[in-house]
Amino acid sequence: MKPIALAACFAVAAVLAGGVASAPAAPAAPAAPGCPATIDDGSGPFGRGAPPRRAKIGTGHVLTGTVLSSVDCRPLAGARIHLWQANRRGEYVRSGSATVVTDRAGRFRLEGPRPVSYEGRPPHIHLRVVAANHELLFTRYVPRAGARRGSMRLVLVPQRL
Repeated sequence: MKPIALAACFAVAAVLAGGVASAPAAPAAPAAPGCPATIDDGSGPFGRGAPPRRAKIGTGHVLTGTVLSSVDCRPLAGARIHLWQANRRGEYVRSGSATVVTDRAGRFRLEGPRPVSYEGRPPHIHLRVVAANHELLFTRYVPRAGARRGSMRLVLVPQRL
């Protein structure tokens, strides 16, 4: 498939899924083997400022993960993950948001209520990942049905100079 056709497919798929259309970005450097960049979905309730720094917004589900660099697959310590989760009415409110910071091994943890479905969308949590010298990443976590725990591997692309 030609690159322009591939970008068009991503845009159409995003629109059909109810998301925001965005073409995949070209990496600043080649990804390390086994360390492809996480796909940016470009959506979420961000623009309300950074959520408060906290690792717990409720109980019922635990999300853990690791943030890595695509260049060498090394952990990114000190990355900030802004998370937004809708309440039972499908509303994004400050009490359903948090900022967690990765440790030296690039790990993070958030405890909150089980993600909910609204307006026909699957249950999910929006994430914005901010790390020094790396491009912003906007993505979503969609848990398996009935899961009380989940894990993510988030791989960021370095910024172009």
